[in-house]
Amino acid sequence: MEELQRARGELALSVGDLWYRYFTLGGMSTALELDAYLYGALSPSDRDRDLIAVALNERFSELDRDHPIPYSDD
Repeated sequence: MEELQRARGELALSVGDLWYRYFTLGGMSTALELDAYLYGALSPSDRDRDLIAVALNERFSELDRDHPIPYSDD
């Protein structure tokens, strides 16, 4: 999960901003659970981890940057 946390910091997204992006993609975890995923206190399902990756990669795209976050099937 370090990779997701590092990317979130690099993108300067708050946990709330990342959670909103994740939630609009269909994520069902709370912002508190998402924060726990990022810090390794909880383990997300593959689906949740991929939704977080999509949310981060979409933000990288908005900034015209590469998509460095792999998905669970990569």
